[in-house]
Amino acid sequence: MTKSALPESWRPALEPVLETPVLRALGGFLAAEEAAGKTIYPPRGARLAALELTPLDAVRVVILGQDPYHGPGQAHGLAFSVQDGVKVPPSLVNIFKELASDLGLPRPANGNLSGWARQGVLLLNNALTVEAGQAGSHQQRGWEPFTDAAVAAVARRAEPAVFLLWGSHAQAKAARVRELQSGPHLVLHAPHPSPLSAHRGFLGCRHFSQANAFLEAHGRAAIDWRI
Repeated sequence: MTKSALPESWRPALEPVLETPVLRALGGFLAAEEAAGKTIYPPRGARLAALELTPLDAVRVVILGQDPYHGPGQAHGLAFSVQDGVKVPPSLVNIFKELASDLGLPRPANGNLSGWARQGVLLLNNALTVEAGQAGSHQQRGWEPFTDAAVAAVARRAEPAVFLLWGSHAQAKAARVRELQSGPHLVLHAPHPSPLSAHRGFLGCRHFSQANAFLEAHGRAAIDWRI
Protein backbone atom coordinates (compact mmCIF):
# COMPACT_ATOMS: atom_id res chain seq x y z
CA MET A 1 0.00 0.00 0.00
CA THR A 2 1.33 3.44 -0.90
CA LYS A 3 0.72 6.78 0.76
CA SER A 4 -1.08 7.98 -2.34
CA ALA A 5 -3.63 5.21 -1.89
CA LEU A 6 -4.78 6.66 1.42
CA PRO A 7 -7.85 8.93 1.36
CA GLU A 8 -6.69 12.46 2.07
CA SER A 9 -8.51 12.96 5.38
CA TRP A 10 -6.86 9.86 6.88
CA ARG A 11 -3.31 10.52 5.71
CA PRO A 12 -1.97 12.41 8.76
CA ALA A 13 -3.09 9.59 11.05
CA LEU A 14 -2.15 6.62 8.87
CA GLU A 15 0.88 7.62 6.81
CA PRO A 16 3.30 7.08 9.73
CA VAL A 17 2.03 3.52 10.13
CA LEU A 18 2.82 2.73 6.50
CA GLU A 19 6.49 3.40 7.21
CA THR A 20 6.73 0.66 9.84
CA PRO A 21 8.35 -2.74 9.15
CA VAL A 22 5.09 -4.50 9.95
CA LEU A 23 3.18 -2.69 7.20
CA ARG A 24 6.01 -3.15 4.70
CA ALA A 25 5.95 -6.86 5.49
CA LEU A 26 2.19 -6.90 4.94
CA GLY A 27 2.64 -5.43 1.48
CA GLY A 28 5.18 -8.12 0.65
CA PHE A 29 2.90 -10.84 1.97
CA LEU A 30 -0.07 -9.70 -0.12
CA ALA A 31 2.08 -9.40 -3.25
CA ALA A 32 3.45 -12.91 -2.72
CA GLU A 33 -0.01 -14.37 -2.18
CA GLU A 34 -1.29 -12.82 -5.39
CA ALA A 35 1.83 -13.90 -7.30
CA ALA A 36 1.16 -17.45 -6.12
CA GLY A 37 -2.28 -17.28 -7.74
CA LYS A 38 -4.30 -17.02 -4.56
CA THR A 39 -7.55 -15.07 -4.65
CA ILE A 40 -7.78 -12.29 -2.11
CA TYR A 41 -10.96 -10.50 -1.07
CA PRO A 42 -11.91 -7.76 -1.47
CA PRO A 43 -10.15 -6.82 -4.73
CA ARG A 44 -7.38 -4.22 -4.63
CA GLY A 45 -9.55 -1.23 -5.44
CA ALA A 46 -11.99 -1.89 -2.61
CA ARG A 47 -9.69 -2.61 0.32
CA LEU A 48 -9.81 0.93 1.71
CA ALA A 49 -13.48 1.52 0.90
CA ALA A 50 -14.40 2.14 4.55
CA LEU A 51 -11.92 5.02 4.72
CA GLU A 52 -12.83 6.34 1.29
CA LEU A 53 -16.58 6.49 1.94
CA THR A 54 -16.22 7.84 5.49
CA PRO A 55 -13.71 10.70 5.85
CA LEU A 56 -12.16 11.03 9.31
CA ASP A 57 -13.84 14.35 10.04
CA ALA A 58 -17.24 12.86 9.13
CA VAL A 59 -17.16 9.83 11.44
CA ARG A 60 -20.11 9.70 13.82
CA VAL A 61 -20.36 5.96 14.50
CA VAL A 62 -17.72 3.21 14.36
CA ILE A 63 -18.73 -0.43 13.84
CA LEU A 64 -15.83 -2.88 14.05
CA GLY A 65 -15.78 -6.20 12.23
CA GLN A 66 -13.25 -9.02 12.23
CA ASP A 67 -12.25 -9.62 8.61
CA PRO A 68 -13.90 -9.51 5.17
CA TYR A 69 -16.31 -12.13 3.91
CA HIS A 70 -14.36 -14.86 2.13
CA GLY A 71 -16.93 -15.96 -0.46
CA PRO A 72 -17.05 -14.88 -4.12
CA GLY A 73 -18.59 -11.46 -4.73
CA GLN A 74 -19.35 -10.70 -1.10
CA ALA A 75 -16.67 -8.41 0.32
CA HIS A 76 -16.41 -4.84 -0.92
CA GLY A 77 -14.43 -3.16 1.83
CA LEU A 78 -17.11 -2.45 4.45
CA ALA A 79 -17.53 -4.51 7.60
CA PHE A 80 -20.71 -6.65 7.62
CA SER A 81 -21.74 -5.30 4.20
CA VAL A 82 -22.18 -7.23 0.94
CA GLN A 83 -22.59 -6.02 -2.60
CA ASP A 84 -25.97 -5.57 -4.24
CA GLY A 85 -27.50 -8.84 -5.40
CA VAL A 86 -25.55 -10.97 -2.90
CA LYS A 87 -27.46 -13.04 -0.36
CA VAL A 88 -27.51 -11.31 3.03
CA PRO A 89 -25.17 -13.23 5.41
CA PRO A 90 -26.52 -14.55 8.72
CA SER A 91 -24.84 -11.92 10.93
CA LEU A 92 -26.28 -9.13 8.83
CA VAL A 93 -29.70 -10.79 8.95
CA ASN A 94 -29.51 -10.46 12.73
CA ILE A 95 -28.38 -6.84 12.47
CA PHE A 96 -31.46 -6.16 10.37
CA LYS A 97 -33.63 -8.01 12.93
CA GLU A 98 -32.31 -5.70 15.64
CA LEU A 99 -32.97 -2.66 13.45
CA ALA A 100 -36.57 -3.80 13.04
CA SER A 101 -37.00 -4.40 16.77
CA ASP A 102 -35.21 -1.24 17.88
CA LEU A 103 -36.37 1.28 15.27
CA GLY A 104 -39.27 -0.41 13.53
CA LEU A 105 -37.48 -0.48 10.19
CA PRO A 106 -38.52 -2.97 7.49
CA ARG A 107 -36.05 -5.65 6.50
CA PRO A 108 -33.95 -4.34 3.59
CA ALA A 109 -33.94 -6.06 0.21
CA ASN A 110 -30.13 -6.04 0.09
CA GLY A 111 -27.13 -6.00 2.41
CA ASN A 112 -25.19 -3.08 0.95
CA LEU A 113 -24.35 -0.71 3.82
CA SER A 114 -22.68 1.96 1.68
CA GLY A 115 -25.46 4.39 2.62
CA TRP A 116 -24.45 4.11 6.26
CA ALA A 117 -20.80 4.72 5.39
CA ARG A 118 -21.67 7.87 3.46
CA GLN A 119 -23.44 9.22 6.55
CA GLY A 120 -20.43 8.80 8.78
CA VAL A 121 -20.65 5.18 9.93
CA LEU A 122 -17.11 3.79 9.75
CA LEU A 123 -17.53 0.10 8.92
CA LEU A 124 -14.00 -1.06 9.65
CA ASN A 125 -12.72 -4.62 9.77
CA ASN A 126 -9.74 -5.58 11.93
CA ALA A 127 -8.01 -7.10 8.88
CA LEU A 128 -8.83 -5.60 5.50
CA THR A 129 -8.13 -8.68 3.37
CA VAL A 130 -8.72 -12.42 3.46
CA GLU A 131 -7.84 -15.39 1.28
CA ALA A 132 -10.81 -16.86 -0.59
CA GLY A 133 -12.47 -19.58 1.44
CA GLN A 134 -10.13 -19.12 4.42
CA ALA A 135 -11.78 -17.13 7.19
CA GLY A 136 -9.31 -15.25 9.37
CA SER A 137 -6.37 -16.09 7.11
CA HIS A 138 -4.94 -12.56 7.12
CA GLN A 139 -5.31 -11.93 10.83
CA GLN A 140 -1.95 -11.10 12.49
CA ARG A 141 -0.35 -10.37 9.11
CA GLY A 142 0.02 -6.64 9.78
CA TRP A 143 -3.37 -5.04 9.29
CA GLU A 144 -3.99 -4.61 13.02
CA PRO A 145 -1.62 -1.66 13.62
CA PHE A 146 -3.11 0.09 10.61
CA THR A 147 -6.74 -0.33 11.63
CA ASP A 148 -5.87 0.34 15.30
CA ALA A 149 -4.44 3.68 14.16
CA ALA A 150 -7.67 4.47 12.32
CA VAL A 151 -9.74 3.78 15.44
CA ALA A 152 -7.34 5.86 17.53
CA ALA A 153 -7.64 8.75 15.08
CA VAL A 154 -11.40 8.83 15.64
CA ALA A 155 -10.98 8.47 19.40
CA ARG A 156 -8.61 11.46 19.52
CA ARG A 157 -11.13 13.79 17.94
CA ALA A 158 -13.02 16.20 20.17
CA GLU A 159 -16.32 15.54 18.38
CA PRO A 160 -18.29 12.85 20.23
CA ALA A 161 -18.74 9.58 18.35
CA VAL A 162 -20.33 6.21 19.10
CA PHE A 163 -18.34 2.97 19.07
CA LEU A 164 -20.44 -0.18 18.63
CA LEU A 165 -18.38 -3.15 19.79
CA TRP A 166 -20.04 -6.41 18.84
CA GLY A 167 -18.22 -9.52 19.98
CA SER A 168 -14.89 -10.28 21.59
CA HIS A 169 -12.73 -9.34 18.60
CA ALA A 170 -14.17 -5.82 18.40
CA GLN A 171 -13.97 -5.39 22.16
CA ALA A 172 -10.34 -6.56 22.24
CA LYS A 173 -9.46 -4.16 19.44
CA ALA A 174 -11.01 -1.22 21.27
CA ALA A 175 -9.15 -2.18 24.44
CA ARG A 176 -5.86 -1.76 22.55
CA VAL A 177 -6.71 1.83 21.65
CA ARG A 178 -5.55 3.94 24.58
CA GLU A 179 -7.19 7.10 23.25
CA LEU A 180 -10.63 5.48 23.44
CA GLN A 181 -10.48 5.20 27.21
CA SER A 182 -10.65 8.95 27.88
CA GLY A 183 -12.49 10.49 24.95
CA PRO A 184 -15.94 12.13 24.94
CA HIS A 185 -17.46 9.12 23.25
CA LEU A 186 -20.16 6.53 23.83
CA VAL A 187 -18.84 2.95 23.80
CA LEU A 188 -21.47 0.20 23.64
CA HIS A 189 -20.79 -3.53 24.02
CA ALA A 190 -22.85 -6.50 22.88
CA PRO A 191 -22.28 -10.08 21.73
CA HIS A 192 -21.53 -10.61 18.05
CA PRO A 193 -24.59 -10.72 15.76
CA SER A 194 -23.60 -14.17 14.50
CA PRO A 195 -26.34 -16.80 14.90
CA LEU A 196 -23.99 -18.51 17.39
CA SER A 197 -24.15 -15.59 19.83
CA ALA A 198 -26.81 -13.05 18.82
CA HIS A 199 -29.35 -14.51 21.25
CA ARG A 200 -26.98 -13.86 24.16
CA GLY A 201 -27.62 -10.13 24.09
CA PHE A 202 -27.11 -8.68 20.65
CA LEU A 203 -30.79 -9.06 19.84
CA GLY A 204 -32.46 -6.53 22.10
CA CYS A 205 -29.35 -4.40 22.71
CA ARG A 206 -30.99 -1.31 21.13
CA HIS A 207 -27.64 0.08 20.05
CA PHE A 208 -29.05 1.92 17.05
CA SER A 209 -31.50 4.04 19.03
CA GLN A 210 -28.92 4.61 21.77
CA ALA A 211 -26.40 5.80 19.18
CA ASN A 212 -28.84 8.28 17.68
CA ALA A 213 -29.94 9.58 21.07
CA PHE A 214 -26.31 10.20 22.04
CA LEU A 215 -25.46 11.93 18.76
CA GLU A 216 -28.46 14.23 18.96
CA ALA A 217 -27.78 15.03 22.62
CA HIS A 218 -24.28 16.13 21.63
CA GLY A 219 -25.32 18.29 18.69
CA ARG A 220 -24.55 15.79 15.97
CA ALA A 221 -27.10 14.55 13.44
CA ALA A 222 -28.63 11.12 13.92
CA ILE A 223 -27.95 8.32 11.46
CA ASP A 224 -30.72 7.29 9.08
CA TRP A 225 -30.34 3.52 9.47
CA ARG A 226 -32.64 2.65 6.58
CA ILE A 227 -30.97 0.74 3.74
